[in-house]
This record gives sequence, C-alpha cells and structure tokens, in this order.
Amino acid sequence: MILAIDHVTISSQTKKIVDEVSLSVHKGEWYAIVGQSGSGKSLLSQAIGQMLPINLRAEGKIQFQEQDLLSLSAKQMQSIRGKELSYVFQDYQGSFTPFLTISQHFNEYLKSHGLSSAKNREELALKAMESVGLDESLYQQYPFQLSGGQLQRASIALALLLSPELVIADEVTTALDSVSGHRILQLLAKKQKETGCAILFITHDWRHVRRYANRIAVMKEGKIVEAGGKHRILDHPQHEYMKQLIKAAPVFGNSLPSGLQKVDNE
Repeated sequence: MILAIDHVTISSQTKKIVDEVSLSVHKGEWYAIVGQSGSGKSLLSQAIGQMLPINLRAEGKIQFQEQDLLSLSAKQMQSIRGKELSYVFQDYQGSFTPFLTISQHFNEYLKSHGLSSAKNREELALKAMESVGLDESLYQQYPFQLSGGQLQRASIALALLLSPELVIADEVTTALDSVSGHRILQLLAKKQKETGCAILFITHDWRHVRRYANRIAVMKEGKIVEAGGKHRILDHPQHEYMKQLIKAAPVFGNSLPSGLQKVDNE
C-alpha cells in the first residue's frame, strides 16, 4: 500500500465538506475517485499534498510512504511534493507562469529539488519532453504558444520528471476536446507502465473509469458511498446512487458496464 487515507474530514468554519473518508491506493494501480461536481473528490486530492484553500482544514490521517502528510511542516511537504508525489491538474494553463518559457519551468522545478547542474537539468527536461511526444523546438516557447494538448503533455512531463511513486490526476481531460483527452490518458497509462507509479484519478467521466481504472471509490456529498474493484462496482452496484449513475451512462453492444464481455449462458 502506497497511500492510506484514514477517516479524513475537510471542513470550513461553518460546513463539513468531506466527511470521514477512508481509502487506500496500492503501488502501481490506477485508482479512480468518481463523483459529481461538489462531491468533495477534488478537495480530498488537494488535502493529500496540503494544497487546500486557506479557509479549509483537513483532519484525520493521510499515510504516504510511512509518513502522515497532515502532520508535516510546509517545508517538509515541499520536499515530497513534486518528487515523491506529484499533481496533474485540470487547469493546465494555470500550472504555468505565462512570462516563463517551458524551459524555465523545467529548470526551476529541477533546481528546487536539488539538481544543481544546468547541463543535467536540460538533458532531463528534453528527455522528459520527448517521452510525452513534444518536439524539442517547443522547449524555448512560452505557454501561450502551445496548444491545450501540448501544454497538458508538458504538465505530465513535469509531474513525472522525478519519477514519483504517486501521481494525482485531477480532472485532467475536462478542459480538452475528446480526442486530446483520450490521447492524454493513453499517455498517462503508457508512462505508468514505464515507471510503475500509482495514479489517483479524480474524474466524473465513466468512459475513462471503464477504460483505465483498477479500483473505484464513488463519492456523494462528501462521503464514499461505494468502493471496490471496477468489475464489482460497475457490474454489481449495491448503493442506489451508484445504480442510478450506471443507468444514466448506458453501454452499447454486448459488454457489461465495466467493459467486460457478457457471457452467454445458453
């Protein structure tokens, strides 16, 4: 087990937004947290890296690599975030400073994690860009000169630059068209296979869950209402909310909601 979230609650001064959530992510798996907007899934992912808005507070335990992340200082957390666990966000444009080139982003990222050699930083950055299908010519470009798909690829290259054990992908396809979104998830799956990292995938899109997830947790109004393996959750849902979601996202052809083929019992 690489990540264990144990009875985590996230609250503002007046409202409890995430209520006693527990789940675990194993090394190398693709774990999806699924829920509608406002269910608390993105806030839960932000709590892992101590990235919640200042008006919110997280309580409970978030165990990662035998450390309780919620008990760490900001400086301790900074040394882990980006190196051992990293994020790919829905707002890929907001992940980049508009007046810095792509090369400057990579350079600062590597310098902040202790890589002092400028030559080594550039070699690592160019190799990372190549690994996500970005041409070297884009290295000296500014973020606005890249397409949405290219910029999201660059954010994935940054997130995987230091081979983290856990990548948190928060609605990474929402701002992209369906073709670009599909390519981005194919790329993430390819990089996961190469590096062995675990992916915590925050989404509301059942198409992507069916295709990529190993296990699923379904959130509603700040609570997990059902969790388990993809086949069990999608093909044999127990909770009424989950049954409604499955009914609202029909599968065509002779396959089950999980993508498995139906077996003819005749």
